[in-house]
Amino acid sequence: MATIPDYEKVIDQSNGTVAQFEDRSAFQKLQHFLHSTPAAVPLIVLIASIIAFGLAIGGKFFSQYTLTLILQQVAVVGILGAAQTLVILTKGIDLSIGVIMVISAVIMGNCAVTYGLPAPIAIAIGMAFGTMFGMINGILVAKMNLPPFIVTLGTWNIVMALNFIYSDNATIRQTDVEANAPFLAFFGISFKIGSAVFTLGVIAMVLLVLILWYVLNHTAWGRHVYAAGDDPEAAELSGIRVDRTLISVYAAAGFIAAIAAWVSIGRNGSISPSAAVTDYNLQCITAAVIGGISLFGGRGSILGTLFGALIVGVVSMGLNMLGADPQWKVLLTGVLIIGAVGADQWIRKVAR
Repeated sequence: MATIPDYEKVIDQSNGTVAQFEDRSAFQKLQHFLHSTPAAVPLIVLIASIIAFGLAIGGKFFSQYTLTLILQQVAVVGILGAAQTLVILTKGIDLSIGVIMVISAVIMGNCAVTYGLPAPIAIAIGMAFGTMFGMINGILVAKMNLPPFIVTLGTWNIVMALNFIYSDNATIRQTDVEANAPFLAFFGISFKIGSAVFTLGVIAMVLLVLILWYVLNHTAWGRHVYAAGDDPEAAELSGIRVDRTLISVYAAAGFIAAIAAWVSIGRNGSISPSAAVTDYNLQCITAAVIGGISLFGGRGSILGTLFGALIVGVVSMGLNMLGADPQWKVLLTGVLIIGAVGADQWIRKVAR
């Protein structure tokens, strides 16, 4: 007959050491804070940039007029940066986002000014085309498993060519827009609060970022976007349709690019197909990367993209007011990009 062990003696003889956890150093606590708050780094850099240029230039830089002028200048890039952020969060890239914006503006302008359609209908048509181009990118990436870089590089060339063929490289002048379809310039309307001058385009940028922040952080679709970028295989196993998520992300990016097109008409007044050669793609990628959006997917806050766009705007405005060589802006932007990627790699070590 088997003997029954004396459990009380066994317990008495067992190791009674209580588990102890190593205290984190201040450096490690900072690292964990930055990992849990992705927008903190670009916000710190933004505040430091404003203070640095303010001290170098003086009170003129801190004026409400100057600071709100920076907001006006980054409105279009900030909106495009929001679109690019959605794609980068899924570990992708969209090199066609800038030309999608331009062709959407050209379509809006021609429908309203040349064809005589009511401006709201012309805007809706332009947004539909922007969404369609984005959806095509998404289908090629999600269904055909093609690399996002190659897909969007190809569509960049296609949409660029379609833009010039359709428009015959003809610019729609501001006077024609004002005479035939003033609603196209809606986001160019400005108003004052004290000495600060805001445009409706700035309000659109801020509202869009806040809406996307809520969607990404408080809806199932937002969680799917992060999951698809962080680990697509695990996301599939958990029941997420990664292909549908990717298509919806690229379609949303195209739609947001069309919103940027409408805002750009208000900002510029005229509608030029040659704006497609402007480096909007690199500008919005720069805003997202400096804003802490990880190129490895699944990490970052869209608020950081807004801060990233403002950092570039502050640096540009500050150097202009100092009378510095424009190449210093290019140099500092490059330093910020490399620094942002390095900071992202350092912060990501927390999760390893």
